[in-house]
Amino acid sequence: MVNELKIVSLFSGCGGLDLGFTNAGFKLVFANDNDLDVKETFEKNHGVELDTRSVENIPSSEIPNIVGIIGGPPCQSWSLAGAMRGLNDKRGRVFYEYLRILADKKPLFFLAENVAGIVSKAHIAEFNKILSKFEEIGYTLNWKLLNSIDYGVPQERKRVIVVGYRKDLGLKFDFNNIKKVQKVSLKQAIGDLNNSTPAKEKNWANEKLDTPNHEHFIGNFSSMYMSRNRKKDWSDASFTIQAGARHAPLHPSAPEMISVAPDVRVFKDKDAPIRRLSVRECARIQTFPDDFIFQYNIVSKGYKMIGNAVPVKLAEVIANQIVVDLKTKGY
Repeated sequence: MVNELKIVSLFSGCGGLDLGFTNAGFKLVFANDNDLDVKETFEKNHGVELDTRSVENIPSSEIPNIVGIIGGPPCQSWSLAGAMRGLNDKRGRVFYEYLRILADKKPLFFLAENVAGIVSKAHIAEFNKILSKFEEIGYTLNWKLLNSIDYGVPQERKRVIVVGYRKDLGLKFDFNNIKKVQKVSLKQAIGDLNNSTPAKEKNWANEKLDTPNHEHFIGNFSSMYMSRNRKKDWSDASFTIQAGARHAPLHPSAPEMISVAPDVRVFKDKDAPIRRLSVRECARIQTFPDDFIFQYNIVSKGYKMIGNAVPVKLAEVIANQIVVDLKTKGY
């Protein structure tokens, strides 16, 4: 009987996936990401030191014994590895290092997340090759393209989730066991927040805010930004929260965007207040709690951390089902 459901996180980022799993009862004992910009945020919020070495430089012997590994290799490495060019490309080698650690530690399960494009017609053959590699090292797999909006996350965000159970468990993850919930609107998610503070000149962060991270990126709206609608109403869920500050969606209070030519839009009321969602608003939409504080000097780094994260509530509902499955085997 395992007293603690200890897990390892790889490619952790700021730790949205990690927080979902710890909320579900797992204990994070090791985390790795070589992006130094996320280190302070991760450590202050999770209370776990972030190993910032490249994953290829981490011996499996230095990773604790655990029941699970969470976190998917970056999308470039999946594609390269699937095309079998991985060993000749540094990004592709990351995929093989992930496999190495998984094979050496042999945890009860793993979870990997990736963008929807990995199962597109152009990439599905490569994706299937990747799945076969996981099966070869001893895991029974299931995967599904999920939309976060179905699981309490107030945004349209489609991601591929792969869950593998070690074959000797005799388990296969069933995505039908994850119950969908009523959609959450922007009004419900961020409607109680007061107006945010503009970033300082050159988008430096403000030293002190009444609501932590409630500041927004300043700068012109490029022709690319104005090529499509970026505004959702209060009753809607958000567009996908991206990693780029300049492309953050508009606040629902912004004026309507009107199409005046193919791929060209203008604001209906140019004199009305117009701003992007704040860092904190994006965090709320990614279902981070308000006591999860993002550490940065330049606001674009805050947006990047949040946009790259797995929504906390999506991670949590999957983690809860893994707990249920493992309990059937005495864990």
